[in-house]
Amino acid sequence: MSDIIHLLPDHVANQIAAGEVVQRPASVVKELLENAIDAGATTIKLLIKDAGKTSIQVIDNGTGMSITDARLSFERHSTSKISKAEDLFQIQTKGFRGEALASIAAIAHVELRTKREENEVGTSILIEGSRFIKQEPVAMPTGTSIIVKNLFYNIPARRRFLKSDAVETRHIINELQRVALAHSGITFFMYHNDNEVYHLPESNLKKRIVNIFGKKTNEKLVPIHENTPIVSIDGFVAKPEFAKKKRGEQFFFVNNRFIKTAYLNHAVKMAFEGLISNAQHPTYFLFLEVPTHTVDINIHPTKTEVKFDNEKDLYAIIRASVKHSLGQYSVTPVLDFNRDSSMDTPYKYKNKPISSEPVIKVDRNFNPFQNKDVGSWESLYSEIKDIDIPPTEQDENRDTTDLFSSDASMSKVHTQQLHRKYIVSTIKSGMVFIHQNRAHQRILYEDFLRIMTVGEASSQQLLFPIQLQFDKPDMALLTELQGDLESSGFQFKSLTSEKIIVKGIPPKLKDIEIETIFKELIANQKDEIPNTSFSPVDYIAKVLSKNTAIKTGKTLGQKEQEELVNTLFTCKEPNVSPFGKACFTTITIEEIDKRL
Repeated sequence: MSDIIHLLPDHVANQIAAGEVVQRPASVVKELLENAIDAGATTIKLLIKDAGKTSIQVIDNGTGMSITDARLSFERHSTSKISKAEDLFQIQTKGFRGEALASIAAIAHVELRTKREENEVGTSILIEGSRFIKQEPVAMPTGTSIIVKNLFYNIPARRRFLKSDAVETRHIINELQRVALAHSGITFFMYHNDNEVYHLPESNLKKRIVNIFGKKTNEKLVPIHENTPIVSIDGFVAKPEFAKKKRGEQFFFVNNRFIKTAYLNHAVKMAFEGLISNAQHPTYFLFLEVPTHTVDINIHPTKTEVKFDNEKDLYAIIRASVKHSLGQYSVTPVLDFNRDSSMDTPYKYKNKPISSEPVIKVDRNFNPFQNKDVGSWESLYSEIKDIDIPPTEQDENRDTTDLFSSDASMSKVHTQQLHRKYIVSTIKSGMVFIHQNRAHQRILYEDFLRIMTVGEASSQQLLFPIQLQFDKPDMALLTELQGDLESSGFQFKSLTSEKIIVKGIPPKLKDIEIETIFKELIANQKDEIPNTSFSPVDYIAKVLSKNTAIKTGKTLGQKEQEELVNTLFTCKEPNVSPFGKACFTTITIEEIDKRL
């Protein structure tokens, strides 16, 4: 039998290594930005096209490389950061594994231009799929420019797994935010398809956070500062009232390197215990400085997962520090025993004797009914008898003509509401239990889809237009959705890079729900939804139906219950809600008999 073990060709080995380092365009952005920082750059520009699928370019004003170093940088395991294994536990730089450029060059077309200050001209290198094409002199300023084109061109299977442009762009923005937060002393620019996304000037940490996440962030932040022999902690947490339903703006940095750690995330969450609900998540930007020998950052190719020597101590210190700051800045609720100075006796009256006791005069002969117009008391109500008085909450529960449309065919059904959550009705084979919230979601979802696709949406004009602020990336996502939002009934007075002014909303919506809906739309847009099933119209209809449907705990009148049941079973898919959960379940007579 012949030998079966053989060495892989270099280009195949490089492609396999690339699978660990480069998972998507954002992976390339991360590696290139970190190389620019290690080169001592003070200004870094990131230019991407088509979410990085067409090209990614990073330009810096760092030290640059010599002709030899530029060529050697594309070889596997080539690095200037370490020279022996012990150096792995004293890491002070970003990139050190020596595989970034080699892995990127294995799956893309790469052009590198670089020049050192002491050289008159720079050098240009062109590589395609690990294959060296040419190297030649080039005139350029000091620094490095690297362009990565046609990512995964030679691995089409990997390219097919990439998400939509919106999702991939969001991942790139996430990587830039992490690097920019860790290095507020560096100026960053980002352009997507020639449109400026970020211009982040050199600043302190707080200004950098505000520049990235919007001006409204400034009022949310509570500073954290703690020094111990184990760890130094600096940064900010957001006040409890700004906690979010989804994890998003949660940043941990160790020695200026972004990390992911569920264990330490839990420490921050526990510091907010009693201030936010279990379903909410705090926002924080925390920077930890620990001795380099107490942390191992080489346990994962992306270097975002680390291992600490003393995790339990870190947990306790972080939890205590955040809790202390929340109390120090009067964020946590306290009993207020301070007296109100406005109730104090003025100083000049403090020891002054009372001259006389106050006297109350009463006219004992006054008779309110001794009036010549008393016979015409009905005239008092003549001006208000035609005014419409708004119904009370009890009236709304009794009035069943407004909550649902009356277009559905009304067959006579006998219903009963159970725990203000389910509607129970008898059917020929037994009983049906209908989830009132999910059923109404299904009804509204199909209504919104019909309006947005084949109908003409009506809009309720707001007396006072609503102004909302989001950061630039979120505003870019809303701009993409503007056409679909308008087809659902929204009307905009303006839509700029920093704010949105809404002047009209769908009729079934409440103005206080608008900000929540937009935030959920943005969150859904950021979700990794494959291109094959990605439909902005669909998830706009889902979000609108979710926020406008009757809620669990709402008391329904008899006619409302009957209308809901009848309308549900005229839907195209009455079995499930827009989010795939069952709208109803049935119990047969046989099943009931077995229980009795």
